[in-house]
Amino acid sequence: MKKISLLWSIGVMFLLAALIGPADADLIKVDGSSTVFPITEAVAEEFKNSGGQAKVMVGISGTGGGFKRFCRGETDISDASRPIKDSERTLCKESGITYIELPVAYDGLAVMVNVKNTWVDHLTVKELNRIWEPSAQGNIMNWSQVRPGFPDKPIVLFGPGTDSGTFDYFTEAINGKSAASRGDYTASEDDNVLVEGIASDEGAIGYFGLAYYEQNKDKLKLVPIDDENPSNGAGPIAPSMETVMDATYQPLARPIFVYVSAKATQRPAIKEFINYYLKNAPSLVEEVGYIPLQPESYDAAVQRFNQGIKGTVFGSGIKTVGVKMADLLMMEK
Repeated sequence: MKKISLLWSIGVMFLLAALIGPADADLIKVDGSSTVFPITEAVAEEFKNSGGQAKVMVGISGTGGGFKRFCRGETDISDASRPIKDSERTLCKESGITYIELPVAYDGLAVMVNVKNTWVDHLTVKELNRIWEPSAQGNIMNWSQVRPGFPDKPIVLFGPGTDSGTFDYFTEAINGKSAASRGDYTASEDDNVLVEGIASDEGAIGYFGLAYYEQNKDKLKLVPIDDENPSNGAGPIAPSMETVMDATYQPLARPIFVYVSAKATQRPAIKEFINYYLKNAPSLVEEVGYIPLQPESYDAAVQRFNQGIKGTVFGSGIKTVGVKMADLLMMEK
């Protein structure tokens, strides 16, 4: 009986191993930004098709939510639509998590109104601030309060949730401080909710990543933005691949990132996947509607990864709004 029991136990172990599939060493866990998700998902799919043996699981919990999991050691890679915050660096440090920061693309934040909106042909940064600043809550409730000549129609606001890196970046760029925003708006980490909200109300305005606007341009009206700074180009400028790359669309153009656990880079599967990611990012980024970095930026990122350069280039005094990634990476050399 003991022999039969032993054989049965061994059989169960082999069956469980078969059901579980790849060993942990071949399972790559990614979570974070909904903005970066389409890029990482596309890379993971192509990596699999190219013969990559690792299984890549990609989640979406927002940039902030992704960093919480990453800094607890629950994931190998964190997708981020903004640089890591000081509070998140502290959390990682307390948990003994070190990381390598890798830019993977540029994105422009699109501001959109309803297609039936006939009065908005552009907005200035000051007007966006008037709409979205914390003190606007309960006070700026009609379009007539934004600019003389706009109609006396209610403003209906839509935007990302507070765990979103897009929310952090927009509020810093427009209101001067990350997370400084009025709270009386419909917030969602699901961009589909924002699209449908803006598309359903004539007085609506909202913002999210340019790539998602491109997928829904038939439902929304894109708003050119004027930062009133002649050095960035004269007059209102709409986001596009060209205006984001040449830095004339300001201040709502940004680099987006993946953060890789330094401990995880000791695994061959992680090294293979990240090198594949950076090599193929230029074509895949554009395929899913984002803007590739300059070739020298990808070269610098590959060097940064393979040399194991830890930490962030966004140290004390380094701005995050309107930054050119190539300049930062070259400064670090």
